[in-house]
Amino acid sequence: MDIKLELPQDDLPLMANTSHILVKHYVLDLDVDFKSQIIEGTLVLFFQPGNRYRKKSSSTEETCRSESNEACKFRMPEPCHVPVPNTRTFSSKMRYNDFAICGKGEEKTSGKDGNHDNRGQASGISSSKYCCDTGIHGSEDFLLVLDCCDLSVLKVEEVDVAAVPGIEKFTRSPKLRVVSELRNQIVHELVTLPADRWREQLDYYACCSQAPGCGELLFDIDSWSLQIRKTGAQTATDFPHAIRIWYRTKPQGRSVTWTSDQSGRPCVYTMGSPINNRALFPCQEPPVAMSTWQATVRAAASFVVLMSGENSAKPTQLREGSLSWHYYVTMPMPASTFTIAVGSWTEMKPETCSSNDLAAEISFSTSEADFRYAGICGHVEYPCRFQDTSATTQEVIPHRVFAPVCLKGACQQTLLQLLSPCLSAAHSVLGTHPFPRLDVLIVPANFPSLGMASPHIVFLSQSTLTGGSHLCGIRLCHEIAHAWFGLAIGARDWTEEWLSEGFATHLEDVFWAKAQKLAPHEAQEQQELRACLRWRRLQDELQNSPEEMQVLRPNKEKTGHMSDSGSSVIKHGLNSEKVFMQVHYLKGYFLLRFLAGRLGDNTYFSFLRKFVHTCHGQLILSQDFLQMLLENIPEEKRLDLSVESISRDWLESSGLPQPLQTDLQAGAECRLVRQVDAEVAKWNQLNRRPRKRKRRGTEEVFEKLLPDQLVLLLEHLLEQKTLNPRTLQSLERTYHLPQQDAEVRHRWCELIVKHKYTKAYKHVEKFLLEDQAMGIYLYGELMVHEDARQQRLARTCFELTKELMDRCSAQVVAEMLF
Repeated sequence: MDIKLELPQDDLPLMANTSHILVKHYVLDLDVDFKSQIIEGTLVLFFQPGNRYRKKSSSTEETCRSESNEACKFRMPEPCHVPVPNTRTFSSKMRYNDFAICGKGEEKTSGKDGNHDNRGQASGISSSKYCCDTGIHGSEDFLLVLDCCDLSVLKVEEVDVAAVPGIEKFTRSPKLRVVSELRNQIVHELVTLPADRWREQLDYYACCSQAPGCGELLFDIDSWSLQIRKTGAQTATDFPHAIRIWYRTKPQGRSVTWTSDQSGRPCVYTMGSPINNRALFPCQEPPVAMSTWQATVRAAASFVVLMSGENSAKPTQLREGSLSWHYYVTMPMPASTFTIAVGSWTEMKPETCSSNDLAAEISFSTSEADFRYAGICGHVEYPCRFQDTSATTQEVIPHRVFAPVCLKGACQQTLLQLLSPCLSAAHSVLGTHPFPRLDVLIVPANFPSLGMASPHIVFLSQSTLTGGSHLCGIRLCHEIAHAWFGLAIGARDWTEEWLSEGFATHLEDVFWAKAQKLAPHEAQEQQELRACLRWRRLQDELQNSPEEMQVLRPNKEKTGHMSDSGSSVIKHGLNSEKVFMQVHYLKGYFLLRFLAGRLGDNTYFSFLRKFVHTCHGQLILSQDFLQMLLENIPEEKRLDLSVESISRDWLESSGLPQPLQTDLQAGAECRLVRQVDAEVAKWNQLNRRPRKRKRRGTEEVFEKLLPDQLVLLLEHLLEQKTLNPRTLQSLERTYHLPQQDAEVRHRWCELIVKHKYTKAYKHVEKFLLEDQAMGIYLYGELMVHEDARQQRLARTCFELTKELMDRCSAQVVAEMLF
């Protein structure tokens, strides 16, 4: 699948030429400046040539065209004074501000993208039709292509790893006369160290990242990529295996959100979508580019730095008013999973229990002594928890909760009580936790979803904290499930999101039932109720979304295909509608529910544990999962199931999957659903009564309902043409609707808007201001009725929130309102 000159507007290009060269490790050294809303510093990348590199790359034409179809013009930065770190001390305290002189002349020398552009220095090396200079040798130079967007790249240089004291141990042929070959050999030996030497490997990565530069490299940057080359390096093997990039982010960069927390204090966090981390640092975005990383991040002393890292970092004071935080990971993962959040967060602790403090300090990372089972796992070698007996029996991993101090009470009442039971429930279903620890952060109000999972850290919306434990528990279980499905086991093609979201949605019910210690019949009833709710949502979504957006495997037989260079395109990856769609959650959930029903829960979950143990640390496609599933079930249970039939009916068709079309009454026989039906009938009867004086003994008695039952009740009432104000008032009082969780309150707000229940407009306003993760749909409802007061309410709320609102959400709302 080659990248063409004119990409569809809503497709996301992955430009990195991962087939030729792979990043094996990133070392980030960054400063976070809230005044300028910029993160700046250096990035050192350690490479290993790929299996498909060629002397004359056929990929350059497809990966390096600029949008204007002009030849790329490689750039050298303006001369600037950059201090070279002492190779004997390798001070980790060297700050990027120390060489900020590089950027002081930028206004005069940089183009609109903020990159230095010295045409004189670059003259004569930019005329090749392949965007690569033929050079003085008369042949093409190898071109490194990284995914990059919304960044200012100041300088790129080769790193002299040979200058690191003690590095001689990594040279097999110390008599090599070509110093560049010596450096590359050192990096090769470093990146291929066995897993039991991971500590030593991290230390040498850190030392090498501080080594001096030994020659600047030519670079250019366009809308989606950073292209780097070294004159005379004609293959990936010749290209420097360690380079340093000096860069800074832009305040408007789409990978990071600068905002304020619930206490009004500044903070910044990574979004993870739609363009992942390419506006945070230049990287290789294709999922196949699995790498490790370590990062040193400096910020003012009033801020806490949280990050995807195996260690619970403790800050180091550099000087008065400044702290440094260091994190690392040893499990290779796609760069898109890297997450960072910097803010005035406070660690929330249980009021009466201090055991969590101790647990947070315990390290369960695999030690050299524990590394005994090499060869069992199918992934590349790394210190794997599935090979550590102490980790396999660890039901609850160390965990911490962070939030603005104003949310302390809400966190203690709900979230802190739920983490251990939910983690334990997940372990009872799937076994070994893939990651050694977990931080949970309550993100600012503008976060556009209820949660997001990354390695070692979960973002949760404040909307999960209100109205009891149900919504918080369900969402927490969903994000915990992503540790296995989405992170430890990833999709090789990002268009197959169901492999992450479908599994997490299916498993959230199972985890939550076990966390609540429900009896089997109670768990079954609650899962049937939730199936009924999801059935309704799926039907609604299929009726109101484009057919091409309803397909779980839009590339069909070409899923997982890449161009010769490794570049690819994510279909609909930039479509703003897709962010708010749940088709891949819901259809994926119903597929897994269908399979579990056919096989029986015992067989299905026994297989799932085997699948996790076999495939953790790897990337898969749908057919990998389906093929392994069918191979592990008895012939008599397999019946007419095949990879082809499942793909055809569930993954490659729009609309309702064929096997579900005969199940139009999903959940209708469930006792909890029938109970809701009875309550709906009571409310409809009450609504039809004429307004007259109440008689004693004639008041309707309503049953107490579970939160999911309340959601279903309100959805049924939304189908009624009219509900009078007395009925709405009685509904509010009977179920205390303003105090319920966000899912219930959302439906309540829909009723308020639909029936123009003006007395309760304050509830709609409160929801739009405080529950931004769920409020987008309500803006549309306020506008569609063409009621002046409702439209005024929508515009007022938008004016109050638009400056801090998530960009994608703000764009969608603005299109609704204006």
